[in-house]
Amino acid sequence: MAPTDPQQLPDDIDALKAMIAAAHAEIAELKVINTTADERIARLTSIVAMLQRAQYGTRSERLRHDPLNDEQMAFGFDEIETGIEEIKSGLEARDRNSTAPRPSRPRKGFAPHLERIEQVIEPDVPADCVGLEAVRIGEDVSERLDVPPATFRVIPGSSPRTTRRPKYAYRLADGEDRIVQAPAPDHLIVGGIPTEAMLAQVAVSKYADGLPLYRQEEIYARDGVELDRSLMAQWMGRLGFELEPLAQYVLHTIKQGERIFADETQLPTLAPGSGKVKTAWLWAYARDDRPFGGSGPPMVAYRFEDSRSGDCVARHLDGYRGILQVDGYTAYNRLGKQSGANDAMTLAGCWAHARRKFFDLHSSDASPFASAVVKAMAPLWAIEEDIRGHDPELRASIRAERSSLIVAKLFNILDRELPRLSGKSKLAEAIRYTLSRRAALERFLIDGRIEIDSNIVERAIRLQTITRKNALFAGSDGGGQTWATFATLLTPPR
Repeated sequence: MAPTDPQQLPDDIDALKAMIAAAHAEIAELKVINTTADERIARLTSIVAMLQRAQYGTRSERLRHDPLNDEQMAFGFDEIETGIEEIKSGLEARDRNSTAPRPSRPRKGFAPHLERIEQVIEPDVPADCVGLEAVRIGEDVSERLDVPPATFRVIPGSSPRTTRRPKYAYRLADGEDRIVQAPAPDHLIVGGIPTEAMLAQVAVSKYADGLPLYRQEEIYARDGVELDRSLMAQWMGRLGFELEPLAQYVLHTIKQGERIFADETQLPTLAPGSGKVKTAWLWAYARDDRPFGGSGPPMVAYRFEDSRSGDCVARHLDGYRGILQVDGYTAYNRLGKQSGANDAMTLAGCWAHARRKFFDLHSSDASPFASAVVKAMAPLWAIEEDIRGHDPELRASIRAERSSLIVAKLFNILDRELPRLSGKSKLAEAIRYTLSRRAALERFLIDGRIEIDSNIVERAIRLQTITRKNALFAGSDGGGQTWATFATLLTPPR
């Protein structure tokens, strides 16, 4: 920021012009930030109005095609509250000039039966007050709601934590008084009631255990703790904003790996102003080097998007150089084609997806040929079990000796069978799917770092299905990105 004291302005004209130009640029940037935030909040506000019409309006005003019940309404309101608080947190973080503390809000006291744990923070004694008598003249007292981590005991309890910061007065030798008090500890929710343990409890319950906020509200109410779900939604928005850099770092670390997996799944999402429920997408990127003896830590990063466009995955993986193992979705195929000779990205296919198309026909007894293909593929996974955890060179050597013959035979029988089939049959569709991805599917034979399938990321993304059933997001402006942040930090690959 430019100095506000005229005495600090430079005498040099060029330096002064540069300072003015920088100030104009900063003002323009703040205007863009505020405008974008206002637009996002306006979109969320329109969704609130839509939900209210759906809940209380006439039949003609209610949502079409996908009527929402009371639980789904609660999900929508929760995610909107979370999204708005996340936006506000970003604005506050960018406003470096704002140093005024958030005004405290009147709140009810905690239930008297809850256990009280006091923490007294004594100030450091200034050097010029050592040896002098300290007169206690007051203290600041604050209470926050805490919950201990779950333990195996008969009666778990939660307790408000009371923090006392005594004030002391010292009479200095020159007759002046010195007032001393320890600074207030930093909290994620400034001026709020929850401790960090309480925030973790709510976040883990919602995002890892699939427990919606309105159900948590009921659980806490049984213990005499009144916590409105909208307040907890605001907590999650603030906490999600604070934790987003960690989630970004997880994705950054994943992109340092030699090989990563990618997958995506659908999410229910409210469309602003349309009165309909549309589809958004959760993208997952996983790294797990254990199958080829690597030492890199297993991790998965999630990203929430309103689109399944290839632009999303291109943006998420910007700068990545290595092996990308995926299913047959065309967005990934285009990403591989865009990688030229100077780009080291290599696409590897997933045999599980190819097998699944034949297995569907096999399980319905629709095709003896499909059953034969499934049986012929089975030894490939048996070989993988034998080599899991070994170094890439050994894995590639054993695959070249044992797996390559099986793969060659499979493609030969598929090539012979396809001309005999109707082009519109399910079996022909399964064969074309496999043959069109032959190069990507065969890459695991020559590179021991590649897995036979992308099940690692599929297992990771499957963990989000419980939360998906208990959520209704308001697009990327709502709680979707917050959910992706928490999912990144709470659900490592298995």
